[in-house]
Amino acid sequence: MRRSRKVKILATLGPASSDEEMIGKLYQAGADVFRINMSHADHDLMRTLVERIRNVEAKYNRPIGILADLQGPKLRVGKFLDRKVELEPGQTFTLDDNTAPGDTSRVHLPHPEILQSVQPGHRLLIDDGRLQLRAEECDGKSIRCEVVSGTAISDRKGVSLPDTDLPVGALTAKDRVDLDAVLETGVDWVALSFVQRPEDLAEVRKIARGRASIMSKIEKPQAVERLAEIIELSDALMVARGDLGVEMPLEAVPGIQKQITRAARRAGKPVVVATQMLESMISAPVPTRAEVSDVATAVFEGADAIMLSAESAAGDYPAEAVTTMNNIAEKVELDPTYAGIVNAQRSEPEATGADAISLAARQIGETLELSAIITYTSSGTTGLRAARERPQIPIIALSPVPETARRLSLAWGLHCVVTEDAKDLDDMVNRACNIAFREEFAKAGDRVIITAGVPLRTPGATNMLRIAYLGTEGLTGL
Repeated sequence: MRRSRKVKILATLGPASSDEEMIGKLYQAGADVFRINMSHADHDLMRTLVERIRNVEAKYNRPIGILADLQGPKLRVGKFLDRKVELEPGQTFTLDDNTAPGDTSRVHLPHPEILQSVQPGHRLLIDDGRLQLRAEECDGKSIRCEVVSGTAISDRKGVSLPDTDLPVGALTAKDRVDLDAVLETGVDWVALSFVQRPEDLAEVRKIARGRASIMSKIEKPQAVERLAEIIELSDALMVARGDLGVEMPLEAVPGIQKQITRAARRAGKPVVVATQMLESMISAPVPTRAEVSDVATAVFEGADAIMLSAESAAGDYPAEAVTTMNNIAEKVELDPTYAGIVNAQRSEPEATGADAISLAARQIGETLELSAIITYTSSGTTGLRAARERPQIPIIALSPVPETARRLSLAWGLHCVVTEDAKDLDDMVNRACNIAFREEFAKAGDRVIITAGVPLRTPGATNMLRIAYLGTEGLTGL
């Protein structure tokens, strides 16, 4: 199952795609990583989905990544006496700690941390911004607001706070229970929702203890402001454009997407662009032209992965949505302008042996028009550094650790293969050449370039580069 593109596709599983047959179809259509949304999946369903994904993985003998997306804090207003009330712009409306049902003047807000943190002038966005309030008076127990826009509010609608830094972590009690459960199943990635500050990552890292890689979802203005620090402590990023578009002006989101994508690329950490990429395909067999352009833009930016949410989880055309995204990505990467755009965003390597070797491998591979770059990677670091270079030629990431290969299935351009560790240098070269031949990246007479660490089986010690020739009677290194 060799892909004809380098950007990866992340597909969300749900009611429309939870059986093993459909998961197999999504994988065949182009899905590289599967997302389980813990906002909707209980532990039994999560375990069932993981088992089914692993069955598909065994069937195709290819490493498949699994991302468990934690729900994060859900902030909601209370209930109303008549379930819904009508408001008028300019009127006063209060959110308070009174548990009585709400009316046209007030409603209960069951979150004391909000009541104690909001300051006059802060915005409160209700129901994905359909109702906008501005705080005028705050006493720690109530927030008296002016209705800025919107005319209605109903039971249990969500609250967004773009101007307020809440003194609570991103990991809720539910998330802690869910995190323990997903780690037990051996998922590869855990996505942390509503990250505000780098400290939010500390608790999840302490619990995970390296059993899964951590992806920070950037969906709050506070996270954008401290992006560099959050990237430093994250293994990957997700541009979660849905909530980001609620808490920030919609016209700012495209620029922030580029900012996050480029910052993650500079750091050599995978970045996923998500939300509403092919939204119309929830109910239609073809996307809009604007959606095609949106997907194409993410591919041109050099994002590691592009994600489907409801399109594959609950839509009428889950396999068609993956196929469409796959076709768009393939076409973009064949565009004559693609390589120039991706290369123009390339960053200078860091002063490390792994970065120097990865840079040299790309330059030599492209100059000599070699068939592939083959990198041995135990921890995954060398594979990510190779992907950071965004070479024009294919990258094959070989690892003796199945968990590493699964995690790397999210990274740009990496064709991951699980293989036994090499016994010595000759075995390493021959093994790499045989795999390149078997996976149809090279044929007899071609040359490949191999990177690894010597002595072998030393994580993070990439220090060797070798060109190898695929002979017709045995494979030998040059």
